[in-house]
Parts: sequence; C-alpha cells; structure tokens
Amino acid sequence: MDKLYWLDQIKLQDRAQVGDKAFYLSRIMQRGYPVVPGFVVSAEVLRQFLETLNSSESLVADLPYSSLHLDVANWRQLQQVAGRLRQEIMTATVPSQWVSAIFQAAGEWESNYLILRPTLALSTMVQGLGNTSGLLESIFCSCNEKAIAKALKHTWSQLFRARSLIYWQQLGISLQKINLAVLVQPVQNAIASGLLNANSSGWKIEATWGLGMAIAQGDVSPDTYYLQHDTGVVLERHLGNKMLAYRFDNGTSVDASQSTLRSVLIADNTGISAYVLEEAKQKQYALQEEHLQQVITLGNQLVSELGKRFTFEWTISDSEPAPKLYLTQVISPQSAIPNLQFLKGLAAAAGRITATAHVITNSQQKPEQLPKGVILVVKALTPDWLPLLQQVSGIITQQGGLTSHAAILARELGIPSVVSATDATILIQNGERLLLDGDRGEVYRIRGDKGGGVENQALHHFITPSPHPLIIPNLPMIATQLLVNLSQPSLVEQVQSLPVDGVGLLRSELMLLSTLEGRHPQNWLLTGRRAELLELWSEQIMRFARTFAPRPVFYRSLDWRSPDFPSHANSSQSALQSMLGDRGTFSYVGNPEVFELELAALAAVQKAGYSNIHLLLPFVRSVAEFSFCRQKVEQAGLTQVSQFQLWIMAEVPSVLFLLPEYVKAGVAGISIGTNDLTQLLLGVDREEGQLAKVFNERHPAVMSAIAKLIQMAKSAGIPCSICGQAPALYPEIIDQLVEWGITSISVEPEAVERTYQAIARAEQRLILTMARNQIAK
Repeated sequence: MDKLYWLDQIKLQDRAQVGDKAFYLSRIMQRGYPVVPGFVVSAEVLRQFLETLNSSESLVADLPYSSLHLDVANWRQLQQVAGRLRQEIMTATVPSQWVSAIFQAAGEWESNYLILRPTLALSTMVQGLGNTSGLLESIFCSCNEKAIAKALKHTWSQLFRARSLIYWQQLGISLQKINLAVLVQPVQNAIASGLLNANSSGWKIEATWGLGMAIAQGDVSPDTYYLQHDTGVVLERHLGNKMLAYRFDNGTSVDASQSTLRSVLIADNTGISAYVLEEAKQKQYALQEEHLQQVITLGNQLVSELGKRFTFEWTISDSEPAPKLYLTQVISPQSAIPNLQFLKGLAAAAGRITATAHVITNSQQKPEQLPKGVILVVKALTPDWLPLLQQVSGIITQQGGLTSHAAILARELGIPSVVSATDATILIQNGERLLLDGDRGEVYRIRGDKGGGVENQALHHFITPSPHPLIIPNLPMIATQLLVNLSQPSLVEQVQSLPVDGVGLLRSELMLLSTLEGRHPQNWLLTGRRAELLELWSEQIMRFARTFAPRPVFYRSLDWRSPDFPSHANSSQSALQSMLGDRGTFSYVGNPEVFELELAALAAVQKAGYSNIHLLLPFVRSVAEFSFCRQKVEQAGLTQVSQFQLWIMAEVPSVLFLLPEYVKAGVAGISIGTNDLTQLLLGVDREEGQLAKVFNERHPAVMSAIAKLIQMAKSAGIPCSICGQAPALYPEIIDQLVEWGITSISVEPEAVERTYQAIARAEQRLILTMARNQIAK
C-alpha cells in the first residue's frame, strides 16, 4: 500500500493528503519532541474506497463526487440520508491488501491496541474552518486485521454523520474539497495522562491516573496546576477527586472503540477496564514532581514552536525500562479560533450555543418578557423565572452553584448554562454575540463580524447543537432501577421514550410555577379559588401519571424555599427567609391547608384510575412531622389504594439516627437528596458558587452517610433511591452505590444515557468480582 505516510517523514507538500492534525504533529516530531510514533492512511485511500461502493442508492452511487444538497432543516430527511450513507460504508468491504498493509505497518510497534485519529484538510479555497476537534472523533481498536478494517470504516463514516452534513453544507463545502486522512498510532497503558493549556494569561495542567479517558468521560475531577505563563512557576495546585482509573487488559482480544483524552467514539468497553483506586492513591497527585517538571519543561520548549497559545495532550507511559513522557496530540495556533474572549464559570447545564446576550443587572426586578433566543445574563436566577426561561437559548449567572434549583432547572429544560461567572453582567455588554459552552463552563465573546464572516458562520454552525430524539438504542440490561427527575409537563412526551423505570422525583413547586400565575397557593385559597386550583393541580399531576403508567411516579410535595421563589412568597410571611427556614413538612404542620389541597389533588388522580402515583415528603426533620403528614394522607384516602407508597426524602442528617423510627411510623421507602444532605453535613450553602470547591458531594462524610442510609434501608427491608445531583455530576460514585445496594438512581433527562451506561458497567464489574471470588474459593 503506497498511501501510508510515516509521521517522521511527512513533508509540506503532503499536507493535503495527511490532514492538519497529522501535519502539525509531524512538524513537532521532526524537531525532536517526544511524539507517539504513527503513520497516516492518506485521504486518497478514502476517495478510492468511496469509488468502490456499489449501491442502488443514488446518493451513495455518486460518492465521492456528490455535493449532497440536502435540506438540513428537515431533521427526518437528514437522519435518513446520514443513516443510509453510514450503513453503506459500514457494510462495505475494505480491500484486504489495504488492511494487511496497515496491520503490517502497525506490527512494528508490537502493541495490542491502536488509536485511529481523523485528520482533516480542506481545499485552500475554504478558509476559516475553525477547530473541528469535536466534529470527528478518534476510534480505538485492537491490533488485528478484522478490528482495523471495522475501525477504519467507523472513522470514515463520521464524515457523513448528520452533524457533519450540516456543517459541510452550512459552510458551502462540497465533498470534493474535503480530504479526510487517518492517523494510526499505538496506545498502551499509562501511569498518568492529561493536558496542558497555555495562553497569555497563564498555564493550566490537568492530570489523572491511568488513561486520559477518565477525564474525557467526566469520571474524575483531575488534579489541577496553575502556572505563571512566563516562568512556568507553579502558583497553585489542587488535588482532584480521582476515584476511578482506566487501563488496558493486556492480551485481551478486542474490537472496540474507546476514549483518549479528547473526543473519542465509544462503541464497546471490551479490552479496557475501570478500576477503583486505592484510597491512599486517591489522596496523591497523579503527576510525580519529576514528571510535572517534565511537562512544564516541554511546555516551555513548545512556546518557541507554537507561540504563547496552544494545548497539548500528554501521557506518562507505563513502559520498560522507565516511564516516558509522550505528546499524543497538539492543538496548533493555526487551528484555533482567534477572535474570541474568555470568561470562566461553573458548567451547570450541557450544550453549546451562539446567540445575542441579554444582560439584566438587577435580578430583583424580573422583566415581564424576554426576547426569544437570547443568552440571558443575570446576577442570580431563581426558579420563578421559569416562564421566561422557556424563551432563552442560554443562561449565564454570576451567582449560584451546580446544585442550585436554577441550575437543576436549566439541565432539565436542556438550556446550556454557566453559573458563578464572576462579573458577568459587567464584562458582557447587552446585545453582543456570545458563544456559551455549558460543557466546559466557558463563555466566549465573538469579536468583529457579527456572524457574517465565514469563520463566524463556521463557529456558529459547529457549536449549535443539532436536534435529536431522546432515544438510546442497544443498551444492556440492568438490575438497578433508573428513574428520571422531572418538573415540566412540556417535557413529558419527549422523555417518556427514555429507558427509565419511572419518575423518581417530580418537583411539585417547579411543576406549578406556570400554573400559579406568580402567586403563592395560599393566596388562591384566601381569594376563594380553591376548586379552580385543585382542578389545575390535579391535571398537572395526572399528565405525568398518565404518560408513565404503569411505571411509578414519585411526586414530591411542596418544598417552598422563599429565596428561590421571591415572587411567589406567601404574603403572610417574610420573603427574606433563610435557605432552611419554614420549608418541607415543618410548614405543613404550621399551616396544613395547602398540604391538604395537595393531597386532594393526588386523590383526584387516584380516582381517575391511576394507581402509579406515590408521595415523597421533603425535608422531614422529625418522626412527629412524618406522623402528622401520614395522618393527613390517610384522611385524604390515598392509602385506600393498595399500591400507594409514602416515602420521605433522606436529606436532613437526623434521618441517619432516626430511620428505624421512621420505618416503624410507616415510611415505605427513602430517597437520598444529596444536595441538601451535603449542604447540611458540610455546612456549605449549595447556592454559593464561590464555595463550589467546598461543596463536595463526594466528601468522605457525605459518602459515609449515603452508605449508612443504604445499609439501614436494606436492614429495614425498604427500598432506597438517590435523586440528588451527585450521580449525574460524578458518575464514578455509581460503582459504590451499586455495590452498597442502592435500589434506584434518579437523574435529569440529559444524564440518563451516561447514568445507564455507568450502572451497566458497575453491575458487570460487581458480577465479575463475585465470580472471581467464587473461583478463588
């Protein structure tokens, strides 16, 4: 095969055939830097492969010369076309001599595993491509001919994914201008992996144990080092939360795709295993001081090659006779997007969006309406802004933490959001164009052309998320129940097809926001509108019960926190209550009218024939409070339906000592609310973004409390669920939850897929461990 280019031999004239990623990496390698070796399957090979496709489909038959003029706004057509094109590629046969040539070339490395990285170059007629690192993903495979052929087709087929087709068409790029090559490199186990990001304001190094996929998948919070940009002196270092690490199962035959540090396509976990780090190792920095200085030295050397702004990925190989630092990828300044400014906050809700900023400096004065499609920039956001949030494309707040109700609501609504962005309302001007990255907690100001230049068009169409149905195919069976947290009736139809066993948390106060017309339920009662509110309330609950029947719906009764709902505050109370104050079941005891109305609404749903609705009592402080509520539940007739269950939220720390008493009093199950439990155990306000580093739901005290609650529930013979943000934000703890015996996990819709996969991996590892222990006996 004469279309392979070795990294250390690539010349300037080869750039179109090898793509930009391989070309820049080659230049660094040829200057003596420690780059992982590799070779490139040229763009010409893909063109020849497409010409061999023999199909009755006209679109496929014309490849690679078709311009693919599609109506990208027609999502159904786009998905059908993309699916047909990719199916044709995946079912075609790669010529055996090509595969043999690649296999023989890779054989020089004596590695069991390979990584195939797409490396793209466009015709010089197309400028302003921007960074496409998230558009085309790398593929991992074992080093055998069958796996190589499959991985090669996976890599090529990404050219025709729906989001790729949108990108090419919006930029006016025809297939003839696209040169897609594939960089093939060996991969092996690593002691540590990470990245260094350099810019004019400072450097940042991230590091974790083992393979870098732990960072890419969000399984760990990496160790972080902040360095002075001109001297390389370490200014700050922060120990991350690294509970899991990944490694190869050497000698295992695999045919899979997996993750390296950046975007990598995942198809199967065979051949790579996750393992729980020893507690002592979790408390150590992944980078030994010697290796840290090597990374810093390498960064200083690259400044002369790349300038002051670049990113590189590194790995410390677990090799003989001694570990060695390697560069695995370099993001060159040529591929960076130059006309942006940066603002950092906390990544509250995933997704990327470009839109016009709408800045509100006084969040106490909520506007009656907002322009549609804007990025809302505000000091603080409370859930009673919900009707307005339906209109916005993104949210940036100066205050608030990851577990604030506003952040939770943004995640449920699928609105990209960044919180705790210091001075956002000062630094961002009303009406300017922003790029909001809710995955990384970053905000960029788009300078110059207000969306008219080719570069800004490329940027806009690349980062704007494509619409997609919430359908997750080919999932393994799991024994742990997976539930979903909801509040918005508008999302019910969209979410019902998700692979969930029901609704683990229906947040009543958020569900009612639009219904209440800005007034507290008590005001409705005082003005003689009880019957009207009862009907509206029942209809809202019934919509969830009807859609998910016979799957259970756990309705959490009102947990009204006045600071979260200032415009809905009861006129008879002060709106300036604390974050604890008169909330949860305590408020029911003092003023039972609203709770009785709530129970009447649930009873109406039962009378309509829905026996899948259950009640979850919030913020229960004492057994006496629970007994009061249980009596009201019985008086409302809810317990006459045999399937009905009365649960409590396990979030006030006293439940750790009182759970047996609660069970005796009639508690049928508990749901651990990690947000409030963490807040109360650690004494940290969950709304305060500046204390994000202290508000740690993986803190040993919190994890110990969760373990104890699960064990106590198991001993009492009642189910134990968890519905706080911890499993969604930190999926690495799911291994422990499953091992401890959690019966169900409830998360926001956007976290269902990754939580499902995490549960499946945890159960498989637990079964494997048990089997190995049996064999050992």
